[in-house]
Amino acid sequence: MRIGVLDVGSNTVHLLVVDAHPGSPPLPAFSLKHELRLAEHLSEDGALNRKAIESLIDLVARAREEADELGCAEFLAFATSAVRDATNGDAVLESVRASTGVQLTVLNGADEARLTFLAVRRWFGWSAGRLIVFDIGGGSLEIASGTEEVPDVAVSLPLGAGRVTRDFNVGAPMAADDLKSVRRQVRAQVADVLGPLLRSGSPELTVGTSKTFRTLARMAGAAPSAEGVYVRRSLRRTDVNEWVPKLASMTVEERATLPGVDADRAHQILAGAVVAEAALDLVGSDEIEVCPWALREGVILRRIDGLTD
Repeated sequence: MRIGVLDVGSNTVHLLVVDAHPGSPPLPAFSLKHELRLAEHLSEDGALNRKAIESLIDLVARAREEADELGCAEFLAFATSAVRDATNGDAVLESVRASTGVQLTVLNGADEARLTFLAVRRWFGWSAGRLIVFDIGGGSLEIASGTEEVPDVAVSLPLGAGRVTRDFNVGAPMAADDLKSVRRQVRAQVADVLGPLLRSGSPELTVGTSKTFRTLARMAGAAPSAEGVYVRRSLRRTDVNEWVPKLASMTVEERATLPGVDADRAHQILAGAVVAEAALDLVGSDEIEVCPWALREGVILRRIDGLTD
């Protein structure tokens, strides 16, 4: 069965089309991504502005049409942090539905963490043992831990790379004292939830998903995406520790010249690195494995599982 999955995130609107069958991994057939950066289109009262809503409606309509042209039997559309946290989120959802016929499902943070965890577990398998999974999005950080396909604990924090950049005034370049303050605030929030996550046991494998971890790994020398998803990519804690002050000393233009850094996300890579550093330091992991599967794949896998119920 061909499935189209539309992910409306804080940074991007991403359509992924896969051929999916019970008992086999979903095979990507088509991918279309647009940088919308909804999280940067919030007014002072936390509402998404009209321009952002109109752009979202246009992209959802185009994605629906593309999925139909590609023969998708099902179209699964969901939204995460930016729409979830917008004060006019319900009105945004109704505008999208009325204009496109597409009903976006809003995932809560814990569900995001659980679905991402499922994807990571399927990728690494049972032999990986206890996992702890970090996903740094544009608006939120999801963390989950466990030994099975459903995590023991799944939490979400407002520590996405875009949100931290905006809420903590992360600059480019950034003074050492200001960076120290941001680090302290981020670590306090991460440390507050790690107790329940680690209480049932230390992780045997620490995993990172999302663009932030892929970018940091590429900056530290990991293989480029062109070499395919099956190439092992990892990121050492010492590399993150070294890159945080380096990034803080750079302008946005200088960051954009680094390997793997997209120009449209160069302004928020420092914030993402600070969150990644806090995660690794506080868990005590010397290295994090980068998983190519994340939330979209989790949504697909859950749907495939439903075909056999």
